[in-house]
This record gives sequence, C-alpha cells and structure tokens, in this order.
Amino acid sequence: MFFICRPTLALRLTHVLFPKLIGCLTTQKFFSQTHTATILPNLKPLNSKITCYMRNGLTEEAHKLFDDMSYRNCVTWNTMIRGYFENGKFHKAVNLFEKMPECDIFSYNTVIAGLMQYGDVNGARKVFHGMPCRDVVTWNSMLSGYIRNGMIDEAVKFFDQMPLKNVISWNLVIGGLVNCGNFDLAEKYFEQMSTRDVVSWTIMISGLASAGRVVEACKLFEAMPTRDTRAWNAMMIGYIENGYIQDAEVLFQKMPEKDFESWNRFVIGLVRNWKMKDAIRLFMEMPQKCQRTWNLILLELVRNSLIKEAHAFLEKFPYSDVVSWTNVIVGYFEIGEVATAVKLFALMSTTDTTLWNATIFGLGENDHGEEGLRLYMRMKESGPAPDKATFTSVLTICSNLPSLQFGKQTHAHVVKSGFNCSIAVCNAMTTMYARCGNMQSALLEFSSMSSHDVISWNSIICGFAHHGNGIRALEMFEGMILTDVRPNSITFVGVLSACSHAGLVDQGKYYFDFMKSKCCIQPASEHYTCVVDLLGRYGLIDEAMHFLDRMTADGVEVPASVWGALLGACRNYKNIEIGKIAGERILDLEPYNSGVYLILAEMYVDCGKKQDAERMWARMKEKGVKKQPGCSWIEIKNCGHIFLSGDSSHPEFSRICCTLDLMHLEMGKKFSKSNSFSIIANTSSFGCL
Repeated sequence: MFFICRPTLALRLTHVLFPKLIGCLTTQKFFSQTHTATILPNLKPLNSKITCYMRNGLTEEAHKLFDDMSYRNCVTWNTMIRGYFENGKFHKAVNLFEKMPECDIFSYNTVIAGLMQYGDVNGARKVFHGMPCRDVVTWNSMLSGYIRNGMIDEAVKFFDQMPLKNVISWNLVIGGLVNCGNFDLAEKYFEQMSTRDVVSWTIMISGLASAGRVVEACKLFEAMPTRDTRAWNAMMIGYIENGYIQDAEVLFQKMPEKDFESWNRFVIGLVRNWKMKDAIRLFMEMPQKCQRTWNLILLELVRNSLIKEAHAFLEKFPYSDVVSWTNVIVGYFEIGEVATAVKLFALMSTTDTTLWNATIFGLGENDHGEEGLRLYMRMKESGPAPDKATFTSVLTICSNLPSLQFGKQTHAHVVKSGFNCSIAVCNAMTTMYARCGNMQSALLEFSSMSSHDVISWNSIICGFAHHGNGIRALEMFEGMILTDVRPNSITFVGVLSACSHAGLVDQGKYYFDFMKSKCCIQPASEHYTCVVDLLGRYGLIDEAMHFLDRMTADGVEVPASVWGALLGACRNYKNIEIGKIAGERILDLEPYNSGVYLILAEMYVDCGKKQDAERMWARMKEKGVKKQPGCSWIEIKNCGHIFLSGDSSHPEFSRICCTLDLMHLEMGKKFSKSNSFSIIANTSSFGCL
C-alpha cells in the first residue's frame, strides 16, 4: 500500500533526523586525520585556524593562509575542501580536490558528500568509482546523496548492493522511503534490521503518524526498548497533527524530560486546535519563552477575529515586539476599525518596514487611500526605506483613487530606488496607469518588463477592455495564450468585457466556451454578467434570457449583477416585459437597491404606464429606500475636484456648464454629419488616448 506523507512531518525528517545521520558520515573516519596531525604537530594550529576561518565564512582569509603554508598535509587539504563546500564555493572545492597531491579516504568521502549536496550526482559517481578503496562512510555518502536528490529508486538499488551497512545506512534508506510515502518497503526494511537505534524507531513513528496511521505509530512507540525526547516529541506531534489533542496532552504530561521543542510544539498544537486559554496558560509555564510562539498565539486570535482579546493580552503580558503589534493592527484593519489601528500605529515606539506597509495597505483597503498616501510621504521623510511591498500598496491606492500624478511620482521613486525590476511593482504600475486612463504608459510599462505573469497580462487586457479598445484587448489575449502563462478567471472577465465593448458577439460566445472547455475554468457571476451585457447591449434580449435559463439549468444561481445587466439592456431597448422580470428579481435579492426602483419607474413612464411608475415610487418610499446621489471626480494639477448629482456649489460650476453645452452642441453637429456607428467608433478611439 502506498501512502503520501504530509509535508510538515516529512520535512521534519529531512531537517531534523537526516542531518544527524549525515553528520555521522563525516566524523566516523576522523581518527585517521588525528593520527596524521600527531605526526606533524606543527600543522595543527594552522589547520585549526583554517577551520575557524571557514566556519565564519572567511574563505579568502583561509585561502591566503593555505597559500602561505610551506608544507601541507591531507588534513589541510581536506579542511579547505570541506570549508569551500560548506560556504557554497562548489567549483573551488572541486578544483582544489583535483590538485591534491595525495588523497585519503576522508578526501574522497568529503567530495562525494559535497557533490551530492550540490546536485552533481554524476560527478559523485565518478569520484566513487575512481576510489582505490571504500568504507561504510563512502557507501553511506552515496546513499544519502541519492536520497537528497530525490532518486529514491536508485537509492534502494544502491542500498541492496552495499557490501557494508551499518545502522546509519538502514536509517537513511528507511527515512528516504518514509519521506516519499513508500511505507510498505520502509516497514519491510525496518523488520529486517538486526540492530535498531532510537532514530530508526523515531523515523517510522513520525512517518506512520504523518500518513494518519496513528494507531500503528502508537504501537511502535509502545514497543520501543528505550526512548529519548525526540521519540516522545515525534509521537506527540503525530497526535497533534491528526487532531488527537487530548492524547497529545496526556503524552506531554507523561514525558520524563521536555525540551524546548516539546513545549513549543504542544503550545502551537493547542493554538491550532483553538484551545487558546490552555495555550496561553502553558506558554506562561514554559521554562524558555519563545517570542515566535507568542506571536503565533496572537496571530491565531487575530485570524479568528478575536482582535480585542489579542490586544488585551498584549497590554497585559510583557512578551510583545513589533511583530505582535503589527498582527493586531492588521486585525483591526480587517474588521474595519481604522481609527484604532492608526492610533496603535502612532503609539508604537519601535517600527519597521513591515509595520508601515501593513498600515498603508490597511488604509487603502478601507477606503482611506488619501491617508495612506500621506503616511507614505511621512515614511519617505522619517521612516524606514520603502521596499517593493510599500510601492505595490501605494500604486494600488493610486489605482483606486485614481491619482495619476501621484502614481507618476511614485513611479519615479521606484526607478530611483531600484525596484523597477520587481514583477510585483511593475504589475502595480501597469495597473495604475491603466486604471487612470493612460493606456500608452501602461503599455510602455508592460512592454519594458523582462517577464510577465498572469497579473501582468490581466492588467493590460482589462485596461484596454475598460477603456473601450476591445480589439486591442483581444490582441493582447491572443499574445498571452502563445506564452507559458495560463489565463485565469480574471483574464476572461477582461476578454468578455472587451467583446462587449467592441460588439463582438460571436467572439464573446466563443471565448466563453473556450474558457470552460479549453481552460477548465468554471464561469463565475462576473463572466455571466459580461455575456448577458454583450447580448443585451446589441439588442439580443431574448437570447440573453435563454442564456440565463441555461445558467439556471446548469444549477448556477443567477446573481443580482447578471439580472442588472439584463435590466440595463431592457432599458436601452424599451423591453418592458423582460425588464420588469429582471427588475423584480434584483429587488428580491437586493430590496434596498434604489437604482432599480428608479429604472423601473422610468421605463413605466416611457411606455405610458404612469400609474405603475407611481406605484414603484410609493413602494420605494414605503421601504424607506433613498436614492444615493451620483458622484464623480477629476484630478487637475494635483488637486481633486468632486461633483455630486444636484450640487452646484463648485466655484467653477458656471464655466463647467458652459463648456458642457458647447460639447453637446459640437456632438450634435457631428451627429448630423455621420451615422451613430461612426460616433461609437470615435468615442471608443477617444477612450484609448
């Protein structure tokens, strides 16, 4: 039977148990070096100094000392080679090995382990086959290398051919099999072991528990002749990760000795099983307090919307740092308490870039973009240096406001700071220019990017679609599908919207089917809305209604947005019957949508049904629904101008009205000289400038 390990415990095997096994490989034959060092005691201080340099990453100093030595022994060469490997100087280690006047078995073993660590399996094989003699460390180094590089089948074959095996060999192959989920063979080898150590048992217990076979893991644990703290921890973690928190607690209480891992993992287990009071109580009992564990407790409280409780714990217990407060501030933003979040930020005596970024982002997400931009200006003046997350948040705020001038200034700061190569920042800049209507700059930024992801393509496709240039949006999409980047649901919102703007009915139907059949993307309400809008925009009301019937037959509930698209089409083409159906469906879902009442009343008036219109107005009044005034704004010379429907308080109101009258007059003249289709084309082109 084949089982798949969950990654948490599998990684633990790799990062906790395996390094201890591999560490044994490089120390078993160290006595030969010690013997050599006793023959030449004058080299011991120099060799020790090289070791010290290498451990501290001072490879140049070690190399200089090595070059200055008048005489070197095998220990000297081996120390240099091992140090190069440990410091990532792969090629220097290999070159030095090739220059060695005389190699001992430790030299070969060091190079094999180093080559395997850097993925040069063929190079390790070459060294292995060229060895005059081999010991068990040599064989184990090769075995460990195959496992490290994911070649488990090769490792098993190699293990079966090994003339020399020790308990480390068995543990390596069993651990490798457990790590890739092959428990049948792992159990077979475990049963064949003549001698097992604590690591052998612990590997099997962790592996079985990670596969959900907790009962079998428990039986092995009970059968262990001796147990160390790692074995107890492995069984306890197995219980926790399979949801047996009470069994884990019993085991934790029985443990003869608890190390930091025991306390830490059990507290984290309590947190993830929503036993917050127990987790906090146990944290207070921990002999060594861990700031990361405390922050995890607070984070879990925040994730469960217990923001005020997390804040109270921070105020009460002195285990907080900037990460703790950042999590709480983020939590307040998530529940919409912007004032509290900003107040906490202002009270912070110690800040970092992440805290500033979280606050700027939180302000933007809660419709306080102007405050977010002001905070960004403060950050530039007196805070830490902005990073790519800062610029991404600021550019996103500029997109949402929209504020083209501030976006341009931020773009300049991005280039100056050297973050214009970050794909996330470039995507944010493309989106900012597109949403602010500057498609020329958006396309220039997109074209200058060295690589694109799906967000990059979505930004430029949706930008062209939003500004009426549907043909160009579809051209960009056709370019996208020629790359390795797969479109997602947002991509097709842009594509279908582009078809709607360009009047490409057949193409819209084709891309909708293409999305489902070729890209295996389940349509969402936004896609249905685009198709209904496409059909309705060009008078295909009945076909749009049939499309909704098919949507219902497929078991998809028609949302208010789709009915809204149909209502808009009925309004334009004065289809009162279907419009009434669409409007009533919206009001069933959104009874306080003032716009629907007004549209239906208007349609009734236009077709002479004044009494129905009056009933709609009375119904609106009875429900207490009030019309929200229309709002628009424009930015001129870094100054925003806001206009509300029916409000004439703007100081330039008279001049604006005069200009609008001239525009209407000019449009009327053009209309008399050309047909309506040419006006639509001119308007679309104008939208892309």
